[in-house]
This record gives sequence, C-alpha cells and structure tokens, in this order.
Amino acid sequence: MAASALQPERHLHLLAGGGGRRRPLPRMLPPLAPLRHRRHRLPLAVRVSSGDGGGGGGFTSAVEKRSVPGAVGEEHGAKGEEELDGEVAAGALELRWPPWEGLAERYKLIGATSLAFVICNMDKVNLSVAIIPMSHQYGWNSSTAGLVQSSFFWGYALSQLPGGWMAKLFGGRKVLEVGVLTWSLATAIIPAVAGFMPGLVLSRILVGIGEGVSPSAATDLIARSIPLKERSRAVAVVFGGLSFGSVLGLLFSPPIIQNLGWESVFYIFGLLGIIWCIGFESLKERQLGDNEGLLNLGQSSTGSGGLVSSAVSLESSDSSLEDLQNSLKDVPWGAFFKSKAVWAMIYAHFCGSWGHYTCLSWLPTFFSEELNLNLTEAAWVSVLPPLGSMVITSIAAPFADNLISNGVDTTKVRKICQTIAFVSPAIFMILSSVDLGLPPWEIVAFLTSGLALSSFAFSGLYCTHQDISREYASILLGITNTVGAVPGIVGVALTGYLIDSTHSWSISLFVPSIFFYLTGTAVWLAFASSEPQDFSKSESES
Repeated sequence: MAASALQPERHLHLLAGGGGRRRPLPRMLPPLAPLRHRRHRLPLAVRVSSGDGGGGGGFTSAVEKRSVPGAVGEEHGAKGEEELDGEVAAGALELRWPPWEGLAERYKLIGATSLAFVICNMDKVNLSVAIIPMSHQYGWNSSTAGLVQSSFFWGYALSQLPGGWMAKLFGGRKVLEVGVLTWSLATAIIPAVAGFMPGLVLSRILVGIGEGVSPSAATDLIARSIPLKERSRAVAVVFGGLSFGSVLGLLFSPPIIQNLGWESVFYIFGLLGIIWCIGFESLKERQLGDNEGLLNLGQSSTGSGGLVSSAVSLESSDSSLEDLQNSLKDVPWGAFFKSKAVWAMIYAHFCGSWGHYTCLSWLPTFFSEELNLNLTEAAWVSVLPPLGSMVITSIAAPFADNLISNGVDTTKVRKICQTIAFVSPAIFMILSSVDLGLPPWEIVAFLTSGLALSSFAFSGLYCTHQDISREYASILLGITNTVGAVPGIVGVALTGYLIDSTHSWSISLFVPSIFFYLTGTAVWLAFASSEPQDFSKSESES
C-alpha cells in the first residue's frame, strides 16, 4: 500500500531528473506548473462529486483521477493535457444543469420569490376574466360584480401590517411560504362557494390575506440580502413577477374558461401555488445542504440573506407570547408617523394603487362593453399593459441603478422615476377619456403606454422602504400597502357603482385616477426622501 501511495511521487522524481540526486528548484517548476494550474479546477470536481451524493470517497477519487494523470501526463504529450481539459470541461457542463445550480444563493431566492409573485397575480386577475361568465350565470349587475372583486382587497388591507411585523420577526421566507399556501387553497375552493355570496366573499378575503403578506415578506428578503446598487433590479425582478403573472393569467384564463368552464381556472391556478410551495421547500433544503458542504471544505457561503432569514425563523419559533408582544411594542410607530418621507410614501402608494387596481379589475369589462370585444379579445387586449410593464421595468431598473452607481443622489433618482410613473398614465388617460373620435385600437395603445410607464414606480416608491430603513423595511411597506389597499376596496366598488349610475367610463374609471396621479406627483416631489433614518433613535429621543 505504501509503495502504491508513493507511486506518483516516484514518477515526478524520475521526470525531474532521476537518480538519487535532486535538481535545483527552477528545473522542477516547469513539470509542476501544469499540475498547479489544474488545482484551481479541483473544487469544481469536488462539487460535482458531492452533488452526486458522494462523501469523502468521492473527493478522494476525484483527486486521484484528475491530479495524478496530470503529473505523469508528459509521457502522453499535449494530447493527454487536452483530454484532461475535456474531462474537466465536461464536468463543468454537468454542473451547469439545472441552469441555476451555479448561481449565488441570493439570486436563487430572488428568482423563487419572483415566481411566487407570478402565481400571485395569476390568482388575482383570473376573477377579472371569470367575473363576466359568473355574472351571466348568477345574474349579477356591475355593483355586485364590483363588490365581489373588491372583497379581495379587504383581506389584502387587513394583512399588510401583520405581514410586515411577522416578516421582521420570523423572516420573509417563512411568511412567504404561508402566504402562497393560504391564497392557493382559497383560490381552489371558489367554485364550491360561488353560489353562496358570503362564502364567495370570504374566500376572496382569504386570497387577499395570503397575497397581502407577500410584499412585506419579499421586501424583508431584499432588504436583508441585496446591496443598494443591486436593489432596483432586485425589486424589479420580484415585483415584475406581478406583471408577468397578469400576462399569463389574462392569456390562459379565456381559453381555459371557454374549453373547461369558468370553475376550472380556479382549480388549475390554485394547484400551481401548491406545487410552488412543495418546490420552494425542497429548494430551501438543498440550499442548506450545499452551504453546509461548502463550509466543510473551508469555503465561505454566499447569500447570507437566506441564512439570516432561516436563523431568525428558527430562533423565533421558540419565542413565547410575551416575546412576541414585546417585539411589537419595540416597533417605533410614533417615529414612523412623524416622518414626512413616510407620509409621502403613504399617499403615493394610495394614488398609484387607485389607478392600478381599478384598471386591473375593470379594463377587461371596459374593453368588452365599451370597445365591443369578445371575451378572448378583451383578455388579449388586457394583456398589453402588463406586458408593456415588463418591458419598461427592464429599462427602468438598470437606469435607476446606473444613476446611483454614477453618484446621482438616491432621493433624486427615486423622485425622477416616480414622477414618470405618475405623470405618464395621467396624460394618456386624459387622451383616452376626452372624446376625440379615436378608433378603439388607439385608445388601447394610449392606455397600454400609460400603464406600462407606471412601472417606473418599482425604481421609485417601492425602493424607498429599503432605502430609508433596512431594519423596518417590511413594516414600512406594510403601512403604505395597508393604505394602498384602500383603493382596491373603495375604488373598485365605487367604479362599479358609478358605471351603473352615470354609464360613463370616463367619469367612473379615468377621472378619479387622473386626479390621484397628479396630486400624488406633487406630494412626492415635495416630501419624498431616500435618506436612511434611524427610527429607533428618534423614538427614544422623543
């Protein structure tokens, strides 16, 4: 065994000059240089072996197969080196599947969170399409349909502050999982309770509660794991999932409803969320296992945000009721509401949500009744604004991050982006509401452009919570999102009532949105700020 173990050293010795006499060190370096060069690739081989389930033996075999032939490969010439490089390259290709295997942990977490938001809006917009055949089946007028759609926002508003507090206490990862499971199960039971109005309203409230805790959970994840210069892109990727979810929901809902009945869209979309929960749980377990393996090899782990969240979750699971109450008391509520920047965020969130939620809920009906499009055509046209939002988001996020990286003041960047997000839809809604004798497709183009440009808010308002306080970012978003959910409750139902009363889409849908967009711009420019604030210190001083 000892002779076998020393066999590679004997080959090296012979290549160095043989005999019992050692050559000077400079003459030994050339044969050893290729071996040293290949050692940089050994961790890659180690990770492939460990990924296949190998233990310590896998590590040893990888070293024997890769390093020893490299030491004696001079007898095979350059061909041996090329074959070895080919083997290492093949191992690298194996490591790249699945494609996200080599990504940093924070990017995996952001991608999974974005996928949850895709499913989130699929379950939100499916009712805006299904409400048309449901209204025909159950004989609902616009006021009743508006009540059904607005019930989602009751739960959405109620869950914002609790969601922000729980995300800070337990970690955004755990809160997000619970939220997705809640709204998915509530979506799947809608067909069973649709004929009973209190049951239908309650189910949509539960969908709103599940989706309501998710923005705060995502904000907590971003604030913990993403640096400032990547934050606009992280927020854009995560919250951009909402636009992509709207696109998918509006694209697939009409053919599913027409071929399988309106009930099927709730069953299918609810099942997607349950599958996500299962996949997210297994992804989390593999990440923890990979991190432990890397630590055993002496390598530092990446993506501390996920580990922080997990640690918070594990520690908090043992907290007593008294600890939970104390943590709630420790939140500097008074300091929040003494800040002009917080009030600017609150009002801006209200104004942006009014235009977004009313259009999201009523545009399919507007296109169907006002522009005389059938169900499929109305849904396809309704896809255009969120599809345009995805394009604009991909432009706005790097635009904002690059400005900040080049030294432009963060507050100025947030004000520029949010102003574009408010003024653009206001202008295009004015053009759509005034009777200019425009053909339907030009009105569609105006609304699509305006609502798409409102996605600049992801690099404006939606980044300021993390900008001014990483510690309380989730709670701040909970506060602003609570107020931002009010337009979903009041605005969506009020729009339906105004349609029945005035029979004017301009007065019912566009005029209120224009008013809030313009006043929100004025307040944002006057009082918004992204300067970090120590709310705990302010509270203690007061």
